[in-house]
Amino acid sequence: MIEPYYDEDGITIYNADCRDVLPQLEPVDLVLTDPPYGIGIAANPFRQKYAKLEWDSQPPDAAVFDVIMAKSSHQVIWGGNYFPLPPSQGFFIWDKCQPEDFSSAMCEMAWTNRQAPAKLFRYRVTGYYKEHPTEKPVSLMRWCAGFFPEAKTIFDPFMGSGTTLRAAKDMGLKAVGIEIEKKYCDIAIERLRQRSLLPAMA
Repeated sequence: MIEPYYDEDGITIYNADCRDVLPQLEPVDLVLTDPPYGIGIAANPFRQKYAKLEWDSQPPDAAVFDVIMAKSSHQVIWGGNYFPLPPSQGFFIWDKCQPEDFSSAMCEMAWTNRQAPAKLFRYRVTGYYKEHPTEKPVSLMRWCAGFFPEAKTIFDPFMGSGTTLRAAKDMGLKAVGIEIEKKYCDIAIERLRQRSLLPAMA
């Protein structure tokens, strides 16, 4: 059994490879995560201030997604268009509010198992501070979780700097996160210990 790196106020963090932790976890209500897409995004000039790690060189194995599906009732997986996932009508789209000639993506897509029409969230990608090269806005993750009001526990097996966990805490939910890089676990813990200054829903 791998021991938690952090466990306070209903939020648990594991500093480990998710493939090692997933088998020991109990089922959860909602997986809300942003895995590495495997598209070499570290080469993007916008990421040059971050350490050149190989976190984005390969996407997760299909077996990882199989375990995620088995462990959860609902799933929201950012970058789902890159992964071997079944067809879905309930994609979530993040409109980054960038001009058409912007050199990076104007939007991102999340695969969901939600049997409902696709939804769109607008939030400027330059409108928030990032500790991780692919960090999502907290308000985006809270918006995603809001479509699953029955979910009481959220799980992020690729938690990065802890945005999903911060969103869960803001919403009064329990959460579990896994991150292989210790420095991002420490950043996540610091974020969790801060008071939220965000509105209830952006």
